[in-house]
Amino acid sequence: MQSQEKFDQQLKALGEYDSFFTSKEIKYLPEILREDEKLNGLTSGFYKGNTWLIALTDSRLIFLDKGMLWGLEQIEIPHDKINSVEYKRGLLLADIIVWDGASKVEIENVDKDLGKLFVDAINTSLHAYKNKGHTLTQPIDIASQLEKLAQLKEKGILTDEEFQAQKKKLLAA
Repeated sequence: MQSQEKFDQQLKALGEYDSFFTSKEIKYLPEILREDEKLNGLTSGFYKGNTWLIALTDSRLIFLDKGMLWGLEQIEIPHDKINSVEYKRGLLLADIIVWDGASKVEIENVDKDLGKLFVDAINTSLHAYKNKGHTLTQPIDIASQLEKLAQLKEKGILTDEEFQAQKKKLLAA
């Protein structure tokens, strides 16, 4: 659960966002957000016959619909499950489609300009999430590395002790 003060700061930092008919959901959002979670975007749109709030954080997309008489319906898609995001712009409104494997969540009647900004924010957040803490390393081909070390030893570039030390490191990897 996120403190109201932290949530209000993040909401203010977002600048412009679409909250058409989603004030109840926005009030409930701090209860859903984790304390360490950063809010990266908000928009609203039509889904399953109702107006939903879509919140983008640094780790997930959250879809909220707080009914008048009934409780809360919530859908979450973690960033690592999102395969793609599609944006369809119409004359006045737009649709956002989020694919998570074999299924999709399609939010209709999103403000076309703010919807585009929201989709861009999703893509930026996904890129940051997928590259966070991941360094691309090539697998080590131990046999070819040993051959290179042997050639360096034969040429006199490496001493026997240096060759043995490097060989030990490679075999331990």
